[in-house]
Amino acid sequence: MSKPHANEDQPLGLTVHSMPNPQDLDAAGAYRTSSGRWKMLLVLLVCAAPVIASYFTYYVVRPEGRRNFGQLIHPQQPLPDVQAIALDGSKVNLRELKGQWLLVSVAGGTCDDSCTRHLYLQRQLREGLGKEKDRLDWVWLVSDDIPVAQTLRPALQTATVLRVAPSDLQRWLKPQEGAQLSQHLFLVDPIGNWMMRFPATLANEQVPQVKRDIERLLRASAFWDNEGR
Repeated sequence: MSKPHANEDQPLGLTVHSMPNPQDLDAAGAYRTSSGRWKMLLVLLVCAAPVIASYFTYYVVRPEGRRNFGQLIHPQQPLPDVQAIALDGSKVNLRELKGQWLLVSVAGGTCDDSCTRHLYLQRQLREGLGKEKDRLDWVWLVSDDIPVAQTLRPALQTATVLRVAPSDLQRWLKPQEGAQLSQHLFLVDPIGNWMMRFPATLANEQVPQVKRDIERLLRASAFWDNEGR
């Protein structure tokens, strides 16, 4: 008897497969979702680790037991999402200032003696940082509608000068009890958080302590904060 050829028709075989269980599909989807969330959280933690470490070093460890001169702000206050006006009339969102350490003063456009002194101190403190100065911007927030005098403008060439509504400033920055915003210098970190306030009406002999605080913060953040924007 001859064997059947390979291309001859064969009986059709039917295999019945069970339908997938909806509960199994739901469980698999939930697992994938949970796994994805954990991976995302891990990535965020890795990105944030240098920042957390530097703040831990400055706020908690504080080598040699040294204490800061400026008052740390708890909780830190992020730059508000508000529009400011630059000297050239252009609009700038305050959050665009992120990316640098900011040494901030607040005063009206007339800029009295206290304001002039603060602007001088801000510029000198920045210049005193030497090769680290490009990591710090000095900022004057003008708190009224009075024009800035032309005689002041040459001294402000390296400053950031923005006019901000008083109500917006008051919702963000706070003076110490019994003082006014214009009596303080404020420090904002590159993430955009107001994190330190220096005492009102600084005496000349206290200025080196302000500089030491800024230098310590720059050292603590050196491995994650880069100069420039």
